[in-house]
Amino acid sequence: MIKIGLLGVGHLGKIHLKCLQNTPFEFVGFYDPIPETAHKVSEEFGFKFYENPDELIVACDAIDIVSTTNTHFELCHKVLSAGKHVFVEKPFVKDLEEAKILTDMVNNSQLKFQIGHVERYNPAYKQVADLKLQPKFIEGHRLAQFNPRGNDVSVVLDLMIHDLDLILQLNQSPVKTIQANGVSVVSDTPDICNARIEFESGSVVNLTASRISLKNMRKLRIFQQDAYISLDFLNKETQIIKLEELSDGSVKDENGIYIETNQGPKRIVIEQADVTPNNAIEDELNDFYQSIHTNTPTKVNIQDGYRSLKVAYDIMRCVEQNAQAN
Repeated sequence: MIKIGLLGVGHLGKIHLKCLQNTPFEFVGFYDPIPETAHKVSEEFGFKFYENPDELIVACDAIDIVSTTNTHFELCHKVLSAGKHVFVEKPFVKDLEEAKILTDMVNNSQLKFQIGHVERYNPAYKQVADLKLQPKFIEGHRLAQFNPRGNDVSVVLDLMIHDLDLILQLNQSPVKTIQANGVSVVSDTPDICNARIEFESGSVVNLTASRISLKNMRKLRIFQQDAYISLDFLNKETQIIKLEELSDGSVKDENGIYIETNQGPKRIVIEQADVTPNNAIEDELNDFYQSIHTNTPTKVNIQDGYRSLKVAYDIMRCVEQNAQAN
């Protein structure tokens, strides 16, 4: 049995606490720096709370870190130094120096380290994750209504980083150039940001993230040769529109949609992929368990986290430079 503990039982931490009950892990208990919160959660769920993180780490084989971003590095470092496996919410640290230190620690150990980029487990993305896509252009909108929780970091680290992780999976080519602009409206860091990313392959990505929207939206639109793919993460829907060549002797269906292209006539095929409802957080925690149990790589590893964090900081640096220029 693999024993796991939880660091942080705020809004998201409580969700993790519930999900951990549906995994093969043996849940040992939790720690939270706010005594009032710790007592309340302990009474509500009946689990032991530890008065300091060190005692919890000693009692476990793995730790799930769902605390505020500015505490991630210290806690990850503490857990790895104790020889325990780590699951940590995104962004896994607040700067690249911290990311480099933890990456070196993980690379020099046999420990498992998984980052909570939960959209990898969204049914909309899972429909295309194993397809060999060759995107020419990707457009993404991640808009959220204002919520004071999470405003301790830029909207790039708060929201856009979800899409950065996904586009870096879809585009394995190195990043060539980045252009970005952002505006602070209600917090000390940018609340809305637009970034244009060009890859050496020629693929271009345009992402917009906002936490001051009147409505919620989480969409990626992928354009490639003879295909358009729409991913709606909020509604968990995937739509694929493809252009298919007509085979020799094929007869046009009067209900079909046909167009003339410079390669000849083609048929438009619209597919609404069937998605299976799931609990994404529960799924990623189950994967974390399996990675430890079978000694296999984690699905979202620390190298993935470092790469998306680096692009995020390049975007934020570009935003800051443009702000100073104006």
